[in-house]
Amino acid sequence: MTAKLTTLRQRLETCLGERVARLSLAQDELSLEIAAADYESVMRDLLLRPELDFAQLIDLCGVDYSTYKEGGKGRRFAVIVHLLSLAHNWRLRVRVFAENDDFPLLPSLTPLWTSANWYEREAFDLLGIVFEGHEDLRRILTDYGFVGHPLRKDFPLSGHVEMRYDEKEGRVVYQPVSIAPREVAPRIRREPGYGGAHD
Repeated sequence: MTAKLTTLRQRLETCLGERVARLSLAQDELSLEIAAADYESVMRDLLLRPELDFAQLIDLCGVDYSTYKEGGKGRRFAVIVHLLSLAHNWRLRVRVFAENDDFPLLPSLTPLWTSANWYEREAFDLLGIVFEGHEDLRRILTDYGFVGHPLRKDFPLSGHVEMRYDEKEGRVVYQPVSIAPREVAPRIRREPGYGGAHD
């Protein structure tokens, strides 16, 4: 670990204390894991404490960990935030799991970083993570009438409905998916003697 990362680790442990659930090093970047109950206060400290000064939120994304759970333990939905401090020239990755798998809910970071706006809308749209306090939480990539959240691991590969333009009605119409499930594995046919094989 570099001297800069060692300094950042010490400052995080000092400033955040018991709110640090886990602190690890991966890809030459520190990863901080915190509890959902501490999310808002920790993020506020990361921004406002001058010894940390993470003035830029450069990315926020949602993750569905349903297939990574060990024996069904652990939370399903997490939010991962990437922060940058221009004053100290360091980065930090923060991960927080939503407490409720059926209704994932976390506070919005838009009052702290306005750049979180579209990222939170994307996580809401694609994974169904709700950000409490977000002033305009609506779909951003899928259609307004879209049912479900397409990046959830349990979302069907073909979706639920399809849309098309209907010439007779003069508008876009929605209908149940009409694609029949099929296997797309290629058939391999080899000529006799292929690859030196003798028949």
